[in-house]
Amino acid sequence: MTKGNVKNTVLLVNPWIHDFAAYDFWIKPLGLLYLGALLRANGCRVTVVDCLNPFATDTLQPVRRPLPRRSSFGEGKFFKEEIKKPSCLRGIPRRYHRYGITPNVLRQELSRLAPPDVIMVGSMMTYWYTGVIATIEILKETFPGVPIVLGGNYVRLSAEHARANSGADLVVTETAEEALPYLLREFFHREASFLPLTGKLDSLPYPAFDLLARCDQVPVMTSRGCPFHCSYCASNILNPRFLRRDPICVTDEIQVWRERHGITNFSFYDDALLIRPDELIVPLLKEIIRRNLRCQFHCPNGLHLKEVTTDIAHLMFAAGFRTIRFGFETSDLDRQTETGGKANNDDLRRAVAYLKKAGYKAEDIGVYLLCGLPGQSADEVQESIDFVASCGARPVIAEYSPIPGTALWEAAVAHSPYPIADEPLFHNNTLLPCCGKNLTGENYQRLKLMTRSRGASISQNRAGV
Repeated sequence: MTKGNVKNTVLLVNPWIHDFAAYDFWIKPLGLLYLGALLRANGCRVTVVDCLNPFATDTLQPVRRPLPRRSSFGEGKFFKEEIKKPSCLRGIPRRYHRYGITPNVLRQELSRLAPPDVIMVGSMMTYWYTGVIATIEILKETFPGVPIVLGGNYVRLSAEHARANSGADLVVTETAEEALPYLLREFFHREASFLPLTGKLDSLPYPAFDLLARCDQVPVMTSRGCPFHCSYCASNILNPRFLRRDPICVTDEIQVWRERHGITNFSFYDDALLIRPDELIVPLLKEIIRRNLRCQFHCPNGLHLKEVTTDIAHLMFAAGFRTIRFGFETSDLDRQTETGGKANNDDLRRAVAYLKKAGYKAEDIGVYLLCGLPGQSADEVQESIDFVASCGARPVIAEYSPIPGTALWEAAVAHSPYPIADEPLFHNNTLLPCCGKNLTGENYQRLKLMTRSRGASISQNRAGV
């Protein structure tokens, strides 16, 4: 590419998910849209193609299906089609799907575009990489010769695998703002005219949600990283520094999406939303209430129980926090310490009591319990389910997925019957990749049924059945 040819056009692509199961728990390509906003701020023409677009009605025409069911909160099902399983997963007795628009719809969307100067593709879970590869194959077929850059969590956690297998011309392990100067020099032969301040999240432009064909909810970033170092979590790998935004700036952003774009549902995926509450969550909640924004907020990622007080519980309820999930992981005292010590049994009892006093019902208070940790027994998971239910909350099983570079990784490699160090497809939590004789697939199905029955019991009690 020569200087005279530079058009400063960028195509951003959010790839497919390939998996046994997937659900849209307020998923949006936030990192890719921050990159889009930064590129626009530097004079580039940016287009986004989202392979996970749940509103692409063209996908449904050949088979005459209704749109996948969506809730009024902005979450729901993806369109899916069964596809051939990768060879290493053929022994798994479950169907495998491509989630998102069909390949024909993707080709149609791409055919409407002029060839861009560069294509930048995002990524999420390591074990979704076959969806990335399939997306890149069609991009290369449609736009031969156009360079393709790949970034995102898969790349940052399994960079060598991505370089060897993805088909991308360049693999980028940095955040959007860190990679931006290099990308502009490499593809447009110029320096950045706008860069956010290092370590200042509020100097980033708002992510480019307006480039999506349709948007029914917006995830809002209030921080990056986490002060905890839980042994199963990749937060400190992906974001070594714990950075936070100003709560007034966060509220300003929510108000912009609310008033200018009509968005009423917002999600928070932050790893430490409630940590040091006087710095962020308390002033944020008070400002949302003061401005009377009338929105609904959802926290699917697991909030910290230890920080819940009676005041915070009342503020959350008054501000419109509707979907609340907490990371508890286990009621086993030794494992609580081993995995990071972020919450204990007393923390759960106390938090649930405060939340109920504020107006939340038992079925509203979802508590994540990890299942399938290296060396974990079925008895431990069952005791944890019983304990959460006894506290008056709803147990939610979260299957453990081994993540390269975390403190538990070596133990996971040692315990897993799969070659997880060589093949990211075996990181898939659906496989329970670290189960052993003390927690079998049969045990797991029994535990899942138990959590469902507990959830049904909680709902019946609420309805007075």
